[in-house]
Order: sequence, then structure tokens, then C-alpha cells
Amino acid sequence: MSDPQTTSVPGRIMAAEMAEQPAVLQRILDEGAPKIREIASQIAARNPRFVLLTARGTSDNAALYAKYLIEVLLGKPAGLTSMSTTTAYGAKPDLTDVLVITVSQSGGSPDLVASTKAAREAGAITLAVTNNADSPLAEVSEFHIDVLAGPEKALPATKTYTAELLALYLLIEGLRGSDGAAAKVLPELAAQILARQSEVKALAERYRFAQRLVITSRGYGYPTAREAALKLMETTYIPASPFSGADLLHGPLAMVDNVSPVIAIVPDGKGGEALQPVLDRLRGRGADLVVVGQRDQVEAASAGFALPAGVPEEVQPILEILPLQLLAYEVTIARGQDPDAPRALAKVTETH
Repeated sequence: MSDPQTTSVPGRIMAAEMAEQPAVLQRILDEGAPKIREIASQIAARNPRFVLLTARGTSDNAALYAKYLIEVLLGKPAGLTSMSTTTAYGAKPDLTDVLVITVSQSGGSPDLVASTKAAREAGAITLAVTNNADSPLAEVSEFHIDVLAGPEKALPATKTYTAELLALYLLIEGLRGSDGAAAKVLPELAAQILARQSEVKALAERYRFAQRLVITSRGYGYPTAREAALKLMETTYIPASPFSGADLLHGPLAMVDNVSPVIAIVPDGKGGEALQPVLDRLRGRGADLVVVGQRDQVEAASAGFALPAGVPEEVQPILEILPLQLLAYEVTIARGQDPDAPRALAKVTETH
């Protein structure tokens, strides 16, 4: 990673926080995992009938990742809530024996707090996943998981996102009585990926003058596509449209031509297999295709960033996002902007 010590360097805070991620992941595995297993055991004993996930922004992408885990690994239905049904419309659904997981870095947004409080009053088992154990959200929830990322000062969330992903993975593994051993390799592999920043800097030159981007994936990679688009939009100001590969074929593919930049996240597993027809169609249209993921797909694309092989697909998103965070950083710097302080953004967004 770049040296973040010189205070005059734009993006020094974001660079430093990205560099912390291997240590944060290790801290969760060492210090957070026992408590997460304990909470998971208590919740599993109550056998919730299904799961609702509540979040905004970056945390919403982490919640979407958890939705895939819950449906695939637990075999339980899971959905993303619309908070306005409670906070604006006053709806009072029966949430008896429903697990409501609210994901928030700060735990301070009023609508998250209000909807979680309402869910608990409606009979739900409520769990907050935050980076702030003293937050209002943690206070109104029955259970709380601290993602242990430490203070995050850059406006673009990086280390809190990967910390949320790992905490949610360990929680869901705990709910099914597993120890989440697949995550043990993540800190070391994350450090290896972040050390390849020069590769990402070379890729960033492709997007310095881009007017728009399309980002696509399927399966576990789809939350990564959404988070990558969010990071690129909030730092570079380039309109970036994230699509499930399946949705891309249902119309939006028409906007892709031979000069359209497309980033595809190709998981090593079923998600990557499902994305193959989309990659074929994109190549057929002559798209400027960059692949993050499987090495053979990277080699068949215009350019890309190969990820380590042999990692279980369900934890690959924790690694997939790292080169894309670096890409957002590098493109922003190349465009003469400061990724630490995107315009019109605040660290805690208070929606109602």
C-alpha cells in the first residue's frame, strides 16, 4: 500500500484504512469469533422461521451478501427490508420468531434505530451488527456484534465493509453449527492482494476519463458488484451501474457497445459458471471487459486482476472487493480528486 503518513497526500486516510484490513480480519477471527459463536448459539436455539436484513448504503451490500449465505447455507428464506414501511407508513407486521439483523457501521441512523426498535416490539429476535458497541442501534437490539474495525475516518467505507462481511459469515456459520474454518486464510490472502497495488494502478488508467461504467456478477459476487459501483461513484463521481448478470441480459445489455467499459466479478464456483453466458455476450459486443476473479477468465478478457484460487466461494467476496477498493482509490487520484473527502457526503448519514 502507498505510504499514508504524509498529511498533504490526497487519499492518505483511505489508503491507511484499506491497509488495515488484514489486521482487522485477523482481529475478528481471534477476538470476535468466540462471541459471535455464542450469540449464534443463542439465536439458533430459538429456531427463527426466517430472516430479515435491514441496512443502508455499504452495509446494505453486506446485508445482501448475508442473504445469499442464509438462503444457500441455512436453507432459510431471507429478505431485505424496506424501512419506510415502518418508519413512514407505520406498518406493523407480525415478526414473531423472525430474526431481524440490522447492519450499520455507525449504528446511528434514526431510521435503522426506529425500525429495529419496532421489530423488537413486534416480536422479532433483533441483532445489530455495527462498528460501534455504544451506538443507539446496539442499545435497542437484543443482541449485538461488534465488527472490531476500529475508528474509520475516511468517508468511503473500506475496512468496515470487509469486517461486516466476515462477521456475518461467522454468524451464519455459527447458526448452522459450523466453525467457519474457511475464513482462516483470509487475512494472509488479503495482505497479498493489497500488496499488488501497482497492478491496480495500471488498470486505473483505463478509467481516468471514463464517462460511465457497468459492473456485473452473479451469485455471491453480486454484492461485490454493487459495493464496487458504490465505491467508484462516491469517490470518482463516474456513474457506475451494477447489474446481476441475469438482469443485464434482460435489456440493459443494449447500452453496452465496443467502447463501453465493463468490470465483471467472476467468482470461482457456481456464480462464475452462471456468469459465463454473460461474458460471452459481452465479448461478442466488443465490450472493454476487465475481469476480477478467476485467472482463466482474466486471461480471456481485455485486462483484469486474478484472485487466489482454491478459496471457498462463500468467502470470496471478502477478497473480491479489495482490488476494487484500490481501483476506486487509484482512479480518484488519477482524476485529481481526494478520495478521503467526496463531495456532499457525511460519515454518518441520518435518514428517517
